[in-house]
Amino acid sequence: MQTTNAADTVRTRGLSIEGASLSLGDGSSSVQALDAVSLRVEPGELVAVVGPSGAGKSSLLAVAGALTTPDSGRVSVNGTDLSGLGKAAKARFRLENIGFVFQSGNLIPALTAAEQLELVHRMAKMPGVFNAHDLLDAVGMGHKLKSRPDQLSGGERQRVGIARALVTKPTLLLVDEPTAALDRRRSQEVVELLARETHTQGVATVMVTHDHDVLHHCDRVVEMVDGRLAG
Repeated sequence: MQTTNAADTVRTRGLSIEGASLSLGDGSSSVQALDAVSLRVEPGELVAVVGPSGAGKSSLLAVAGALTTPDSGRVSVNGTDLSGLGKAAKARFRLENIGFVFQSGNLIPALTAAEQLELVHRMAKMPGVFNAHDLLDAVGMGHKLKSRPDQLSGGERQRVGIARALVTKPTLLLVDEPTAALDRRRSQEVVELLARETHTQGVATVMVTHDHDVLHHCDRVVEMVDGRLAG
């Protein structure tokens, strides 16, 4: 039986993508979305992925988040090889280990800020009593517990979205264009918050962005061009 020593465990923490390739479409319309991409993101590290539209950034997030299986290569999160999981197991793994932050927060219109978080807690079947106020307060939204998305600004919705993504204490946080609908000041606030939570929670964070004004908050920046990472 193969054993895993402590050093191996440390090396496999966070996100590890090794030689991942992905084609989209069929035949002559096939596009190489990812071309032998390798990326390591350590716990407590915020990595920004930049590049032109169509470069493969969204495909990278989909592969990292177990939403899409690459044609070749290996993707692991905290030492778990995602290719070894069945459909139901992948869904469960995503819920318990991966947090997603989308443009404009992607919140459920009918639910209050607190209810957005409480729903994730129930779905994940986490033990113990959950206090949404503590997590919302950590992102500066403790005073908006009972507010629905239509009662929040764009920046406030993003803050609630970040809090919701952190409910399960994920190993990996995947963030897609968090500042696309925000002005410059609120963009800075949201990415500064992401950086702080990444560092304090010890989560590996990948953020796709076109906003070069927020990159100074990140620990590392890589560029994607034609399905390949260039830096």
